[in-house]
This record gives sequence, structure tokens and C-alpha cells, in this order.
Amino acid sequence: MTADLPEVWLRGRVDGYAPLLMPIVHALLQVREDIDRLVQRVPAEHVWMRPGGAASLGFHIRHTGGALDRLFTYARGEVLSPEQKVALRVEEEPGNPPSSLKELADEANAVIDRAFEQLRSTQPESLLEERRVGRAALPSNVLGLLFHAAEHSTRHIGQAITTAGMLAAR
Repeated sequence: MTADLPEVWLRGRVDGYAPLLMPIVHALLQVREDIDRLVQRVPAEHVWMRPGGAASLGFHIRHTGGALDRLFTYARGEVLSPEQKVALRVEEEPGNPPSSLKELADEANAVIDRAFEQLRSTQPESLLEERRVGRAALPSNVLGLLFHAAEHSTRHIGQAITTAGMLAAR
């Protein structure tokens, strides 16, 4: 929560989005707030640590943006670009020099901004249109992809929050 505000989903409708998309909008706004809180409290030395072999906080933030980008690409009915495929392969790598949490957060927030643009232009009548996912062209639809993108994002940010808590307790 931000200051004394309730969680985003309890703050009401966000103007500019179809009502059926509001849970997705709320989830992504919550993800953004959670990322911003992590940036404020996580020391730089914790970003790429892997406590007990678990995925790093840096991975969770980078993967949140990458997965959101890929799933929204499929929701548009597009295939992944070569750049998206490369980004997927290197999500766990810190980089040289290692990416800072602020850099990772800025990248994830840029993807969230693009997701909001796409959600604003998504028409409710398109939500059940079939979409195919991945090389195997597995079946889904626009709503399924948008919903999964939101829940997947919240899942990874929750894992990042847990990892940050574990590292802070050391």
C-alpha cells in the first residue's frame, strides 16, 4: 500500500479503461507500486544475490517486464521479435556491469506503460478472440493472455518482495 491508501484494487475504477479490463489495470498498478517500494528499500548488493539458490530479485524484476511484453505481444496477435527472444534468454544474467535495481525498475515500468496503452485501446468485443502462444501455437484468447500477464507479473513481484525480505533478515 502507498501511505495510507488501500491496495490498488480497492481504490475504484481507473478512467480510460473498459470495466472488464479493470482487474488487469489494478494488478499492473499494484505491480508498479511494489516495484517502486523495492527500489526505495533494497540495497544494491542484494539485487543479484540468490539466497539458497533461489532466483535473484533482479531476475524477478527483469522477467516481470519481459514476460509482460511477450504476453501482450501475443494478445495483439503477433509473434515474438528476435529481440524479445534474445531478451528472454538473458533475463537471469546480471550484465556487465550488473544492472541496478533502478535500471531494472525503469525498464519494467516502461513495459507497464506500453501495456496500459494497449489496454486503453483494447475493445471488450475482442477479448474472446483466439490467439496462439509460442512456437507450439498453443490456444488462448486476448482475455486469457492479458489476465495471465497481470497475474504472472504479481506472482514475480511477490517473489521479489519475499526474496528482499529474506536478504534483509540476514
